[in-house]
Amino acid sequence: MPESISLTTLRTAQTDPALSTPSPTRMSMPENPSVPPSETAAGVRADVFPRVAPAPAANWRFGFWSLIVTQFQGAFNDNALKFLVIYLIVERNFPSIVRDRLVLLVGSLFALPFIIFAMAGGYFADRYSKRSVTIGTKIFEAGMMTFALIALAIGHLPMEAAAVFLISTQGALFAPSKYGLLPELLPPKELSWGNGVIELGTFLAAITATMASGFLAAAFRGRQVWSGVILLAFTLSGLAASFGISRVRAADPARRFRANPFADFGGQLRIIVQDRVLAWAVAGNMYIWFLAALLQFVIVIYGHDILRVDETQISYLQAAVGLGIGIGSLAAGYLSFGTIEYGLVPLGALGVTVFGFLVSRSGLSIWQVRSDLALLGFFGGFYAVPLNALIQHRPAPEHRGGVIAASSLLSFVGIFLAAGVYFALSSFAHLNAAQIFLAGAIMTLAATFYSVFLLPDSVQRLRRWVMDRFRG
Repeated sequence: MPESISLTTLRTAQTDPALSTPSPTRMSMPENPSVPPSETAAGVRADVFPRVAPAPAANWRFGFWSLIVTQFQGAFNDNALKFLVIYLIVERNFPSIVRDRLVLLVGSLFALPFIIFAMAGGYFADRYSKRSVTIGTKIFEAGMMTFALIALAIGHLPMEAAAVFLISTQGALFAPSKYGLLPELLPPKELSWGNGVIELGTFLAAITATMASGFLAAAFRGRQVWSGVILLAFTLSGLAASFGISRVRAADPARRFRANPFADFGGQLRIIVQDRVLAWAVAGNMYIWFLAALLQFVIVIYGHDILRVDETQISYLQAAVGLGIGIGSLAAGYLSFGTIEYGLVPLGALGVTVFGFLVSRSGLSIWQVRSDLALLGFFGGFYAVPLNALIQHRPAPEHRGGVIAASSLLSFVGIFLAAGVYFALSSFAHLNAAQIFLAGAIMTLAATFYSVFLLPDSVQRLRRWVMDRFRG
């Protein structure tokens, strides 16, 4: 996720005539979020905007939807290959201990590039045109998917695992450009909506990939070369779509590359903490990824140990969360009404807390669990979309890629922490899956109170948002 910015990079209305008059279509962000800014009936004052990229062209829709198709295909292929290799491991009748370790290894290989290469992706997103980076990573993906096709054809597990790592590397390098392109392709009033669309696409891609990989594993048993052919064909379609993305300028062509992938990380953190709202958003984004990863672990065990259902039914539980997040993300984008409405964050956190408590109850039917998880995911979308929009909008254009990369790295740190927390709660605290749901709800409630303490303006904005909706 992108580099952050210091408050000195904010431009005033005097340096940008387009910001001289408050407008309900501009995204409004206070410079000192602890003190509510003076506002007009139309919106927040305009002299506190961070620097923005040049205004998108009037025909921005084609470029935006080309990005959505490109990113959907990438998310689909990443997840499909990962789960396909996991299913192939399960098929091979390894002893359970070996099988579990191999599955954990594949999951780790999938996540590791997002920690190792996140900052490199941020460098490329700032140094070069994000469109060029996107096309370049898709070409790289085509080569790596060809390697995966060969690995699947010969059934060589180490090569298959290596392919997962390489495909995930492409995703890590692409991510900062993907998110950084949104404010460069979209008019400011459409940024929250665009975030909702891209989050919905990501989760739909992950859900369909999970189901499709199971189909591929069963349909082409012993003939996995055809799975590779299908995934390679999808990659080529994504490469073709990437050429439809609108041309954008490089944000910081003079930026130097550092061989140490973490060399810039400390600098990015310093930039982030200088902007209180940005720091709040990055921390919140890290927490929601931590919670999502924790839920993925818990849902599997909950389905096996408490609901006593098979893997197919467990996949439906995972799908319920994913669909809820996607729909909630899209709804949050529309309900922001042309602003970055971070007042939705405490509302989303409250919903996640409530339905986390509800799903931890005993004696629930599978349909009750599905509905509770779907609603939990829905409010998770309310939580995530404003935070992502803040992370993309607050930084200066020349820093945006690096800040997005730093935030992305921290989100995957959150994912790794979730594994440790799950292990501690289950092995040391001896909590069952339902009790871990309850623990997650309590953690979310505590995090909500702490975030409101750090940024009380979020509650004031929520109150104004509710009042405006009822008045409107």
